Amino acid sequence: QVQLVESGGGWVQAGGSLRLSCLAPGRAFSSVSAGWFRQAPGKEREFVATIKWTAGATLYADSVKGRFTISRDTGKSTVYLQMNTLKPEDTAVYYCAAATSTTPIQRLGVASAYDYWGQGTQVTVSS
Repeated sequence: QVQLVESGGGWVQAGGSLRLSCLAPGRAFSSVSAGWFRQAPGKEREFVATIKWTAGATLYADSVKGRFTISRDTGKSTVYLQMNTLKPEDTAVYYCAAATSTTPIQRLGVASAYDYWGQGTQVTVSS
């Protein structure tokens, strides 16, 4: 069982930045891919970004492309989401997820592709 622990959420004004972290404590992040999703009140969970753990290839949702950057530190078993130029519509609970199958990155934009999830961290962007 992989336990994922997110941190780094909080409150920020529009135009500001936050960096989220996701740690898999106690073991190496041996999952094939790590991703970030978000869910705003009354909305479905939506894909934000994903990264192939070994090769480092990335995929982003159009809504965050150019503003968010996903990265990983394999030695620290941690994946990051750097969020810049934040907008009020980025307000949501952000979830880290891990996929253990060798799904092509183009197919990692759906929640069903992931096997493990963190508890979520709240990000609030005020206008």
